[in-house]
Amino acid sequence: MADKKVVEEKEETVDTAKTANAGLSADLNKDLSKDAQKVLEIVEKMTVLELSVLVKALEEKFGVSATAPMMMGAMPAGANGASAEPVEEQTEFDVVLAEAGANKINVIKAVRTLDQSLGLVEAKNLVESTPKTLMENADKETAQNAKRVLEAAGAKVELK
Repeated sequence: MADKKVVEEKEETVDTAKTANAGLSADLNKDLSKDAQKVLEIVEKMTVLELSVLVKALEEKFGVSATAPMMMGAMPAGANGASAEPVEEQTEFDVVLAEAGANKINVIKAVRTLDQSLGLVEAKNLVESTPKTLMENADKETAQNAKRVLEAAGAKVELK
């Protein structure tokens, strides 16, 4: 008996909402063209699943997104609602030789330029055993310079 009463109240609430929306829709519809009004009527009759599929199709066809744009300065809060803490900028880097590339001779020369304590054989072995860490805990400027020199020689380098 109580379930029937709840269902009747929900149906009454839905009917009230439809009536309110009908009045609102009439005000908005007066500015729409006849074609736009037809589209609106069709959309009103669609299920949520059908609308979802329609939105995805429109996004793909016209190359747009239905997501709301975020403000440039806004940053999402953490999952627990706490304010986001500023991220510390990394100051020390490891320079890792990922691949020697096609021109190993130039890479070996570049490695010897960066680490002058290495002999030719040691530099060659280091280049051939990639991935290998060349520098550890180097400051940002030194690491970027090393990366630039090695990449100019044809190597693939990672800063970690």
